[in-house]
Order: sequence, then C-alpha cells, then structure tokens
Amino acid sequence: MRVIGVEMRDFRTYARAQARLGAGLTVVHGPNGAGKSNLLEAVYFGCTGRSPRTRADRELVRFGAGATRVTVSLEHEGRDHTLSVGYSVPAPGQPAVKRMSCDGAAVERLLDVPVRPLISVFLPDRLELLKGPPALRRAHLDQLVAGLWPARAETRRQYSRVLAQRNALLARIRAGASSRSALAVWDSELAAAALALQADRARAVSLLAEPFRTRSESLGLTGTLYLDYRPRSEAETEQEFVAELDARLDSDLERGFSGHGPHRDELAILRDGRELRVYGSQGEQRLALLALLLAERAVLASERGTTPLMLLDDVMSELDAGRRELLSSELSSGGQSVIATTDLGHVPGATGAGVTRIAISPGTVLQEAAAA
Repeated sequence: MRVIGVEMRDFRTYARAQARLGAGLTVVHGPNGAGKSNLLEAVYFGCTGRSPRTRADRELVRFGAGATRVTVSLEHEGRDHTLSVGYSVPAPGQPAVKRMSCDGAAVERLLDVPVRPLISVFLPDRLELLKGPPALRRAHLDQLVAGLWPARAETRRQYSRVLAQRNALLARIRAGASSRSALAVWDSELAAAALALQADRARAVSLLAEPFRTRSESLGLTGTLYLDYRPRSEAETEQEFVAELDARLDSDLERGFSGHGPHRDELAILRDGRELRVYGSQGEQRLALLALLLAERAVLASERGTTPLMLLDDVMSELDAGRRELLSSELSSGGQSVIATTDLGHVPGATGAGVTRIAISPGTVLQEAAAA
C-alpha cells in the first residue's frame, strides 16, 4: 500500500495545491514558514481524519475560508483508492460538520477503513509523548495495538464503555440512588476488559523491546534504553482484579470515579534505570522518540506485512552527519517516507535519482522531481 498524492483546498496556508509522493523517499524543502509542516499535516489528516498538531479542526481552515477539504489518493494491491476529509466551520450555535469518505462512500471513521495506510509521524511537538502525562503514552500504545491487531481496537473501546458505566453507578451510589451490590456485574465486565487490554499492551511492548534498543544504539544514545510497561493492576485473573476493585471501593466512592485499572497504566522510557523524560536532555529525548517510532515502524512491517508511511518534520537539522546517514539508511530500507527540511543538504541522497523532491514557497507546491 502506498500514498500516491494529496490534494488540498483551503487547508492551512494553501488555497488550492496538490503534491505527488514517491514510492520511497520524498523530500519536502523550503524556508521556515513556507508550509512544509502543513503539507505533512494534510497527508496525515487525509489518511486519519485528524491532525497530529491540533485537536481544533477549525485551525486547519485557511484564514478567510469557511471549509477545508483534503483528498488522498492511494494504491493498494494494484487498485486505486481515494480517502477524503472535509470540515466546515460551524455558524454560531451550530455544530461543526466533518465528513469522511472512502472511494466516495461516507464513513464514520477513517481509522476503520481497510485500505487506509498505516502512518507514523515525527513532529517537534511530539516530544510531549515522552515529557507529557501518562495519558499520552497510553493513547499512543493503544494506537500501536490497533495498528498491529486491528480487531483488538475494540478491546480499548469496550473497556472505556464499561468504565464509564461503572463511574456513573459510583455517582448514583454516592447520591444514595443505588446500592453497592449493583457494582458486581460492572466489576466483572471491567475485569475482563481490563485484563485483555493489559495483555495487548504488554505484548506490543515486548515486540518493541529489541527494535527500540537497537535503534537507540544506532542513533548514538548512550546507556541502555528500554521500555517499561507498568500496569496499574497486579491481577492475573478476573477474580483477583475484582478483589482489587473491592479493596479500593471506599476511595472510589469518595472520589466519585474508578481510580484503578488500565486507564492509570504507564509506559516509561528508561535509560540505565532512570526515566529519560526526567533525566534526559531534550536532544536525547528527540533521539529516543525517533528510535521509538522507527521501532514501531519495523514491528508493524513485520506483523502486518506492510511498512507504514513515515512523516518526519524538522528531524535532520539537529542530527549530526553520521546520524543523518543512519536515519536515511533506515528509511531507505523499505516503505514510504516524507521528510521536511529547510536544507536539501541535510538529507543524504536527497538529490539522487529515485528521490522525489517537492519545493515549497508560501502557499505554493512545486514538484521538482516526478514521483516514481
């Protein structure tokens, strides 16, 4: 599966623009502020229905416009497909309108479309994945689980539904509108979903362990880096998990919500036993994030038989020449990659044959080398 091209209408700084991606490496270059990041964001938005940079879709609409649309063309097993996302800025007091489609047929979620490409993105802002709260890492890990085993995405949704029901019941018990005995059914369902979710997360982390270590080493990170999945529960059976819930029921009732379960898990990135988010420099954290994304790319390629499209924004400028070569070699080993840079000289092999180059000036896309 590969992304052939992207068309944008009133997206960020682009009134109307399109670009074709190469089958291997595509280098997007231009001055700061020209719109390189916006092009990468459009590709991601068109493939997933969401932005990797903001939760406010109205920020994606070009200033002065009332709506935006992004269309991504794909090739999968010899057949062409089209994904499309449109968003309209709502009138005051009205809900936003967002429409997504695959091959012209409306869909509720692009993430559930079988022909949607797997996609990974490195942005400077994504350092929050390492430095931010555990919820970001849990969500990222669950996205990886869904990418590895699409059918298991339902496990996370089921856990969230049951957790919401249990929290609502806790609120009724606090208000005297229900009794503690009513929790038994929900506790049992929560235990089953929780153990399944923990197992999926643990397996995904185990698959990542060795690829993450080797890529951390190749990028020059000192010390031994590893991933540490820390489930909140120590239960191995549903009965043990229910017992953990029972032991915490008084505090849950006092707070008004469930404080125990996979929604409190942590994924820590450690170097020699110390958390990198606390004891690592920003440069080391950037390299660790890059190593993590490259490891995930390798695991997804192995498990799914298809290499994810990788979008990298402003990654080469802070790497030395040796690390740039290592990264270019990794990306050239298979699959599609798009790198945004201010300087072609920062991307080894960028001017060589077989590399697609796209020059960006404010609001304009110039295809310098035809996509293969």
